[in-house]
Amino acid sequence: MQRKRNRRRIGCPMKILALCTGNPERLAGKSYKTGIFKHAVNGAVMIDAQGLVGDAICNRKHHGGVDQAVYVEGSLTIDWWAQQLGRPYEPGTFGENMVIADLDNRDAAVGDRFSSGDLVLEVTSCRIPCATFAARMADPKFVKRYTDAARPGIYCRVIRGGIAEARMPVEHQPFPGERVMMPEVMETFGRRLSEADRARYLAAPIHYKLRAKLEMQR
Repeated sequence: MQRKRNRRRIGCPMKILALCTGNPERLAGKSYKTGIFKHAVNGAVMIDAQGLVGDAICNRKHHGGVDQAVYVEGSLTIDWWAQQLGRPYEPGTFGENMVIADLDNRDAAVGDRFSSGDLVLEVTSCRIPCATFAARMADPKFVKRYTDAARPGIYCRVIRGGIAEARMPVEHQPFPGERVMMPEVMETFGRRLSEADRARYLAAPIHYKLRAKLEMQR
């Protein structure tokens, strides 16, 4: 089920368009607080193994952690969503930590790396939409809409921490092995894979939770 796309952007110079952090805020009609409301930061941000220093993560069972420390959106995907939503898209709208210019989410694969200055991020998995996301978008059908769009956001682990700032150049380094693309990870989430696909997924540095589930399929 591996899908191929024209990855003309891979290897081309990119840059950080925005870095976003949030504070704990309560969703309308909900009893809990969430860190999904993020806004672009002016100036430099320290990024360590747990993500952007100072960023709120309220539900650590499902969010944050070393294998989804930084959530990335590509500007080409954001532009597409702005058209679909019929309004300008402000950085942080989807709860992302980083927006990378000239990146299409569909061109990212598990094991790809984004390097900027001292910072090195490695892709681990895709964003799976949830009820909190739908509530944040004020659209109870947004989980299905986001899933059907097949342009999921990108979770990364931090291979090497560093200071990051908007306008810093970014290098996109593709994983050298067989590619497991973000739309494919979303499509197969929670499903049993063929032996060939399971071997391909496990050969990539996939999120440790997904790895554990795949290893249990043996």
